[in-house]
Amino acid sequence: MLEKELPEFQRRTMAGNELSTKDAGVVVVVKFFAKYCEPCKKTLPEAQRLHSEQPDVLFIGIAEDEFQADVQEMIDTYALSFPVVHDRGNILAGRFRVQELPITFVTDTSGRIRWVGDGATSESGLEAAIYWARMPQSPQ
Repeated sequence: MLEKELPEFQRRTMAGNELSTKDAGVVVVVKFFAKYCEPCKKTLPEAQRLHSEQPDVLFIGIAEDEFQADVQEMIDTYALSFPVVHDRGNILAGRFRVQELPITFVTDTSGRIRWVGDGATSESGLEAAIYWARMPQSPQ
């Protein structure tokens, strides 16, 4: 997925709002997680902190839980203020070719995936990826 375009999608968030990645025009962080994923419990607070500190970055959570109640519990437990989509049926996970959780994708402002991180990735790695995604990219 690295260097590919972010798969476009439009979904309703857990808060009931429509969310679209089409023509975002900003750095986008897409974070896949689930309640059963132990490393997710470490990376979600980090993502929430970065979201709070960097309002010009579009953070999107994609929950792979079977039940909507589990997704809501994760939102409440970690006080997630970024939009979260319940990926019922793992449709988005398939489009992103997700094989394990957690996984995080960072795009530049043109929508190209510039970084992919997993559960072993540190908070500073995500922060650096966001920083570099803001930099002007050389033509491909």
